[in-house]
Amino acid sequence: MAQQSIEDRLKKMIVERLFLNISPEEIEQDKSLINDYGVDSLNLLELVVGLEEEFGIVMEDDEFKVSNFETVTALSNFVRSRLSSTSENQ
Repeated sequence: MAQQSIEDRLKKMIVERLFLNISPEEIEQDKSLINDYGVDSLNLLELVVGLEEEFGIVMEDDEFKVSNFETVTALSNFVRSRLSSTSENQ
């Protein structure tokens, strides 16, 4: 079974956690989650919880920046950087 990409996992998590009325495949990588998909500040907090559950990432206060949540691409870059820094610290 092929492993899902980080982007695919993020899209699925976004749709499921935010109850969006679209399929994960319909979310475009570089479209604004905030402007194009209606993600608001409460949704961002829900996504933080989703990142913790899906990827085991604990987000520090200084990492909670809207720029990390602007697009799927930005979010996947953040996840990759956190996963690589976690594996380097083990």
